[in-house]
Order: sequence, then C-alpha cells, then structure tokens
Amino acid sequence: MASSLQTLSPSNFIVPFPQPSGIAEDRLRSPTWLTLSGADLCEGEWFKQTYQGSAGNFEKEMERLSAKESLLLAFKDAGGFQSLVGGKTTEMHRIDVNERIIGLERLNPTPRPTTSPFLEGRWNFEWFGSGSPGLFTARFLFERFPVTLANLVGLDMLIKDGYSKVTANLKFLNSIESKFLLTTKLSVEGPIRMKEEYVEGLFETPTVSEQAIPEQLKDALRQAAGSLQQLPAPIKDAVSNGLTLPLSGTFQRLFIISYLDEEILIIRDSAGAPDVLTRLEGPLPPLADETIATEYES
Repeated sequence: MASSLQTLSPSNFIVPFPQPSGIAEDRLRSPTWLTLSGADLCEGEWFKQTYQGSAGNFEKEMERLSAKESLLLAFKDAGGFQSLVGGKTTEMHRIDVNERIIGLERLNPTPRPTTSPFLEGRWNFEWFGSGSPGLFTARFLFERFPVTLANLVGLDMLIKDGYSKVTANLKFLNSIESKFLLTTKLSVEGPIRMKEEYVEGLFETPTVSEQAIPEQLKDALRQAAGSLQQLPAPIKDAVSNGLTLPLSGTFQRLFIISYLDEEILIIRDSAGAPDVLTRLEGPLPPLADETIATEYES
C-alpha cells in the first residue's frame, strides 16, 4: 500500500476536507482544501482515523459531499425558496431537484435518524412537498393575504424535546413584519419513521417600522394604534399576544427520514413527497414544558 502511494505524482496529494460547521449561511460554500504530503499518506494515520483505513469509505464520503453540493446547486438553479413558494418552479427544475435528492438519499450516513442527536436543532426549509407543515403554513398565509400585500420571506423549523415549531416570517407592504408559528408533536415509531400531530398555530401581532411605512399610511396607522389603546384590557391583551388557533385532533401524518447528517435533513411523507432542510447556525431557544420523545419499541 505504501509503495503504491509513493508513486503518486505530484508528491503532495490534495483531498477535500469538509468544514464541521453548518451550511445555512452560505449554501454554496466551497470545501476547504487540505494538503497532505506523500509521506503522510504513506503512513496513513489521517486516512485511517477519518475513513477507518478503507479506500472505499473515503471514496463514498467524497461522493456524498459531491451529492450535497450538487443538490444545493439545483436549489439555486430552480430559483430558491421564493420561486418555490411563489409557484414559479418549472417541471424541469422539479425533476432535476428530485433526481439529486434521490442521489443523496442513497448515501445516507445515519441508519437510525429518528433517535440521532443530529435531528434536534433549527432547520431552514429549502424544498417542501405536498403534505409538509411548511406548505401548510405557506398556504395558510397566502390564502388570507394577497401576494401584492404580503411576502413570505423565510420558513424554518425547530425540533426539540419531541416537538417541532415551524416559523413563517411574513412581511406586509415591505414594512410590517409578523410571524406565524405552527407547533406539532413528534412521536418515534421506528428507526426512520415518525408520526406528527398538529397542536396549535399562533399568528403573532405584527411589528411596524414607522420609517418604512409610506407617508399615506402613517395617519391610518396612528389611528389604529389609538383605537387599540381604547379597547378593554382583556381584549387589548389578547390582541397584543397574537391569535392562537387550536389544531389538536385536526391533522396528523406519518413520515420517514430518508437522509440525515449534521447539515442536511430529508423527510418524505406517506405519498413520497420530499422536504429538504438545511441546518441553521446559532443557539437553540428553549421550548418550555414539553415532553421528550421516547425511544420506539420494536
């Protein structure tokens, strides 16, 4: 093995070494390149420690990293999140993305994703299918607000302690910001299968940036704020705390996790439609008084 490696030319062999951090901030970040001398490769210490001494494992890891980058490029070519929620993604883009999703799924490095520590955290929706809570949230918003008035600027999901919380960031007239939060309960049903039950939706009270409000709307905004202050205290508190929609017992679904690593999560519903999410960096906010999902019983 050593003699064959020594015949490599040039004497320095370059291999891609993935960054450990998330990819949400820069979807198309180039890999960091690590240069190893021929002598280091002959000794094989780094190679053995990272890929357990198997050239096949090394090649499979490089194939997996390439498939991840290929999928992220396909999202960009399809127009990204805004094109997806706006219904502008073409059939050619959809089939291209689905082909690359399948290519990455077959390289899944996590055999029991439902109980993996990688599952918890905050994830950003890049792609979602017909049964996704992400699509439910988007439809809820766009069925109530014309696209000329409202814009869905982002959609993410926090998974923690057996619950998920989908947050849709909405902007009205490019100046009024609000959020719709959908809470669901997750139950582990197998090494790759989970059940999701909707719990509640919360439409938060909008926050307004007066600097961004058009001049013709500022008087109406001040009048609305004055009217709010004149409401009875219980009603005023209810309005300021947002509108809660009880959803328990209204909807549930089964899904499987077909791919999971430290950066990408792929979920498929019972119809096979995929959701693809990428991990967002940053600390996790606590979810109070929620039950931890228990290990399934085989």
